Amino acid sequence: MFIASLTHKLCELYKFFHECLKTFPKQEKYSLGLKIENTILEIFEYSLSAMYLPKYKKGEKIKMASDKVDFLKYLIRLAYETGSLNAKKYFVLEEKVLELGKIMGGWLKSV
Repeated sequence: MFIASLTHKLCELYKFFHECLKTFPKQEKYSLGLKIENTILEIFEYSLSAMYLPKYKKGEKIKMASDKVDFLKYLIRLAYETGSLNAKKYFVLEEKVLELGKIMGGWLKSV
């Protein structure tokens, strides 16, 4: 249940951010923008690898993914504060990341 919802939300987040990245200023696109994109992909990687681990090992990977979600919140806020993201895109991204955090927290509690 958690992983299906999580992968769906991660795909939505990645696709939306990919569109946002097209409007990033050139100097930020390949630094902060790339870092945000890579962080989303790392969350995806940790989540998918946790799915295939035995239950007693899942917690560590889920915690790593959860920590990356927290880091992602700060990166997105930084992108907004530096003018790389407008307010509308920022709030949409922030909402998607908060949903992701809730799902991740529920998954972590279940193992």
